[in-house]
Amino acid sequence: MKTNALLIFTRNPEIGKVKTRLAKTIGDQNALTVYNDLLNHTKNVTEHADCDKFVFYDSHVSKNDLWPESIYQKKLQIEGDLGQRMQIAFDSLFEMGYERCIIVGSDLFDLTKSIIENAFKQLNTYDVAIGPAEDGGYYLLGLKKKNDTVFINKKWGTDSVYEATIKDLEHFKIAILPTLNDIDTFEDLERSGYDCKNIKINTNAEISSKEV
Repeated sequence: MKTNALLIFTRNPEIGKVKTRLAKTIGDQNALTVYNDLLNHTKNVTEHADCDKFVFYDSHVSKNDLWPESIYQKKLQIEGDLGQRMQIAFDSLFEMGYERCIIVGSDLFDLTKSIIENAFKQLNTYDVAIGPAEDGGYYLLGLKKKNDTVFINKKWGTDSVYEATIKDLEHFKIAILPTLNDIDTFEDLERSGYDCKNIKINTNAEISSKEV
């Protein structure tokens, strides 16, 4: 019986197309290096999790990359905003027969296997599990059935997403997980404990928290 499915949303690691806000401060090449490190961390903490695992790429499905096909099933995100892409991904796995589905991104050095497994455990009792991010979004969302409401009418990439999602879920039993640091800016990277000593900083960069 299919029970637990983990959805991992990633961007294809291409220079100039990942961690664009971070790149304004440290440059495209350094931002790509950081993102590849984030992908490796995400792979390391998820590969032994007790669930079926799906990697959803943003532009094309890659073969022979760091995600072994013996462990991860590979899919492509649909076109649309983040909410539409997540909604279709969740719906596709519920339609495959999974009873509990959790989505995570690939932007957190703080993510651990125990956090993911605890989220699945919480879904035995709660309707929804959610992990707030320090920037006002969320890094994890777990559902036991389709819930289109949480994916619409959101200002994705802003600090209102978590609060708006919680409001949508006011009639559900919610398990709230620890708040973690989502890596979007150089300040986020420094707080994560990442070794930044060899990264050259563009001191003329202006960082806007509202850039996506």
